[in-house]
Amino acid sequence: MSTPPPRGLRALVASLHPYLEAAPIGALLLGISSGFPYAMIGATLTTRLAQQGIDKRSVTEFSLAFLVYNLKFLWAPLVDRLRLPFLSRFGQRRSWLWFSAALVAAAVAFLGLTDPSSDLVATALAAILVGVAGATFDIVIDAYRIEILEPRQLGVGSGMSQYGWRIGSVCAGGLALLLAGPAGWTRAYLACALFALPAVIAGLWLGEPSRHRAPVRLQGLAALRETVVEPLAEFFRRSGAWLVLLFVLLHKIGDTLANLTVRLLLDDLSFSNQEIATYDVGYGFVAYLVGIFVGGALYTRLGIKRSVLLSLVLMAVSNLSFAALAQIGHSNAMLAFTIGFENIASGIGGVAVVAYLSALCNLTFTATQYALLSAAASVLGRLITGTSAGALIVQIGYVDFYLFTTVAALPGIILFAWMMRTGLVDRAIAETDVRRSA
Repeated sequence: MSTPPPRGLRALVASLHPYLEAAPIGALLLGISSGFPYAMIGATLTTRLAQQGIDKRSVTEFSLAFLVYNLKFLWAPLVDRLRLPFLSRFGQRRSWLWFSAALVAAAVAFLGLTDPSSDLVATALAAILVGVAGATFDIVIDAYRIEILEPRQLGVGSGMSQYGWRIGSVCAGGLALLLAGPAGWTRAYLACALFALPAVIAGLWLGEPSRHRAPVRLQGLAALRETVVEPLAEFFRRSGAWLVLLFVLLHKIGDTLANLTVRLLLDDLSFSNQEIATYDVGYGFVAYLVGIFVGGALYTRLGIKRSVLLSLVLMAVSNLSFAALAQIGHSNAMLAFTIGFENIASGIGGVAVVAYLSALCNLTFTATQYALLSAAASVLGRLITGTSAGALIVQIGYVDFYLFTTVAALPGIILFAWMMRTGLVDRAIAETDVRRSA
């Protein structure tokens, strides 16, 4: 008679089982592909521009390419309704998944072929095209992820998606840095275009989502209303919808400002590519994975409301570590602490906030509603970064700038705490559940 495994081992196996189901693993693959375009026009492009002598104001203006992500709700209804020729026989979600993957790979390759030092306009155009393709990719990836996950899997699936996003962004960003020296930036970007493949594989493996609810087929003005107006109207008919949207707009301002300017700080503090790859990419990657694991545990233990509030506080406080790094100067130990703290906080926030935004989506309009919410989540931070962050850093210095980003995070924290106290968080999710079952 065999001896049963120890209780602790059984508990460990049971805790890991939800992460080994097909849908969460699919969310991991989707996240990998979702994360890499962001890296190509984010930290990687910032480093490339800074090393080629482009001034700070121009470098931070390139973050306006991210604003395309904030406009994706404008064409998200097409992803919900428009059937693609030839590919549509594989399903609405999968056809768009594969089509947008091809667009992203082509746009990243084009960005790699441009030379910022000789034609900055062409590089800017290429960055915008990556933003458009990446935003379209995100629309369908987010909808596909939400629809393959059962409600009980939202927390685990959100965590796995965040794991994937960081794996994709870090591995693509790290690969680009490592290849740029010996092989050049063009070959580096061409190699990174291959990160579009995991999402393609997920679509082949998991098939069309069984929970996908295709909108009713209509014609004329009725079709236009159903496609464009109804997804947004349904959201705004909910109790306190405008306050929910205001929270989404406010909660990530400080975090976005800090993250989109950190490579400028590291360059001015004379950190080498190897140090950046080691700490910001490698060490940050491990810290983010730890944060996601902790975030999943907190989500299970505290529930969606308290885990979101805690993550908002941690993300705000983490910006103070950037101010400390700017004050201390070139210190690998301080860089390790700063990157570790920020990534753990972001990992916790990634699980909690993504699960909350996913829970707010009606499955009939998944792509459009999640596009609206996720786009709103960082629009203000990206707008401020692209229009004035570089000039603000020059005027007040890095220390005061990062103190400002901490203060900028406070309104979102206060608003969510008030929403919890008044029951608005619960009512918004409850009303979504009712509409899902309708």
